[in-house]
Amino acid sequence: MFKVNRIGTDRLDIEMSGRLNSDEMRTALDELVSKSEDIEKGKMLYDVVEYHLPSLRAIFIEFSRLPSMFGWMKKFDRAAVLADKTWLKKVSELEGMLLPNLEIKAFDRDQRAEAEEWLSN
Repeated sequence: MFKVNRIGTDRLDIEMSGRLNSDEMRTALDELVSKSEDIEKGKMLYDVVEYHLPSLRAIFIEFSRLPSMFGWMKKFDRAAVLADKTWLKKVSELEGMLLPNLEIKAFDRDQRAEAEEWLSN
């Protein structure tokens, strides 16, 4: 499952759980792009409920759209990731180090209030 909710003028809340197949990945990427169309200096809150690697076909879909997704990511300057798994939090913050215009900070899932406060500062 992958849900995207637009919160105000500059924020997306994204909830991920389970394993995405190729159709779900295609829909998820389309939804991310459409719901962030006019966002500038945006913020994202990722809530990773239960993470499973996407299917191989879903990964191919994601890689095929990577060039356009880099342009999409420039709309955002902060992302908070809520996750229970330590490795997932570390990978998320490492990704933030690789993307110069996007600061990513990971939180435990029960730290939603702290994550939202960090996003708003």
